[in-house]
Amino acid sequence: QAQLVESGGSLVQTGDSLRLSCVVSGGAFNLYAMAWFRQAPRKEREFVAAIKWTGDASYYGDAVNGRFTISRDNAKNTVYLQMDSLKPEDTAVYYCAAGRVYNYGSTYPGAYEAWGQGTQVTVSS
Repeated sequence: QAQLVESGGSLVQTGDSLRLSCVVSGGAFNLYAMAWFRQAPRKEREFVAAIKWTGDASYYGDAVNGRFTISRDNAKNTVYLQMDSLKPEDTAVYYCAAGRVYNYGSTYPGAYEAWGQGTQVTVSS
C-alpha cells in the first residue's frame, strides 16, 4: 500500500499562482495512475486532474482546464499540480490520490485506492 503526503497549500490572492506537491512512499510510484481532487466546505469531492503512470497523458476537470497543469517525476516519487490564474472558487482542500494503472484518467474518487491527508488552498478576492 502507498502513503501520500501533500504540501504547498497557502493563502493567496486572485490571479496568483501556486504549486502543490505530493510525495508517495510505500509503493511502486511508477506503477500508479495519479490524480488530484478537491473538496470545498459543504460540497462533494471534485475531480481536478489526473495523469497516466507513464506521464505522457493528462486529464482535467472543466473548472480548471487551461489554468492548472499536472505533472509527475517518477525518479522523485512526486506528482505536482501547478495552479495559475487562481480564483476564489478554487478555495478547497486539495487531495492527492493513487490508483491502479488501468484506472488512469478516471474522474471518480472510488477508482483510487490511496489518498493523502489534504492541503488547504485559500484564494481571497
